[in-house]
Amino acid sequence: MTSVLVQPSDRLITIIGGSGFVGRHIVRALARRGYRIRVACRRPDLAGHLQPLGNAGQIMMVQANVRYPASLAAACDGAYAVINLTGVLYSAGPQNFDAVHAFGAEATAKAARAAKARVFIQMSAIGADENSTAEYARSKAEGEKRARAAFPGAIVLRPSIIFGPEDSFFNRFAELARFAPFLPLIGGGDTKFEPVFVGDVAETVARLVDKGEADGRTYELGGPEVFTFRQLMQFTLDTIGRSRLLVPVPWGIAKIQALILGLLPKPLLTTDQVELLKTDNVVSEHARREQRTLEGLGITPSGIEGIVPGYLYRFRKAGQFTAPRGIPE
Repeated sequence: MTSVLVQPSDRLITIIGGSGFVGRHIVRALARRGYRIRVACRRPDLAGHLQPLGNAGQIMMVQANVRYPASLAAACDGAYAVINLTGVLYSAGPQNFDAVHAFGAEATAKAARAAKARVFIQMSAIGADENSTAEYARSKAEGEKRARAAFPGAIVLRPSIIFGPEDSFFNRFAELARFAPFLPLIGGGDTKFEPVFVGDVAETVARLVDKGEADGRTYELGGPEVFTFRQLMQFTLDTIGRSRLLVPVPWGIAKIQALILGLLPKPLLTTDQVELLKTDNVVSEHARREQRTLEGLGITPSGIEGIVPGYLYRFRKAGQFTAPRGIPE
């Protein structure tokens, strides 16, 4: 753990979209270092869970929306570093890919520059590509480009699937396995992922803030192992002690299902997500060679085996009293 700053209260960190899953862990990591933290989100009245992560008065919530630049200017005023975590998994009305990922990234970077922030960090994703067939990936790439144009030296983080106690990956499929007779393997389940622990992502952000250098680099964040989608589904089933079929779903059928499921208020699957699954979600060899990884920052990645069972136990038939497979009861 990095030592606490000599005069921590002199440095204010603004986190845009900091009330969610990843945000709360970043808030905790920065609070432990003594920084003052301003969390900007659309519903600050629902972000009270963040305050116990720091000392009295250390963490404050303010209202801001990346679609309204004036609110960002107020949120970034006086900030030493600005971190933009906003993102959506699917477009819904005004909260669409272009508004949040592209326009939002640019507006936040401009606000950070106007505030004379020392560091600006843009959260993106592995797979961000302006030539991708998935709108999500294209909009993420556009956001990176606009952020760098607005804030020279902007740092971009591209994590693979992020896991942790409140994640929407392992928890989602473990919940599905409680009721469904099978788990779908879209495209056959061969897509590769490199799950990264949310605590390691938070530590990455904290170390970059500690450095205080706008180095303009793109860091790719992945865990210690690469898994196929099939392997991750089997790991989930083994962890919660349930037997379910793993059924391959061809790309064409998956798209048809996505068209139907995409009509739900909170889509379980969209055609855009099907397109994303056609590309492996792993750290590139180029990033490894240039040390733009967790290891390059001196962080040893945490694996899924030592962490995921600690929060998926609630999906076992008898909860914590049911041992996972392979462990004597």
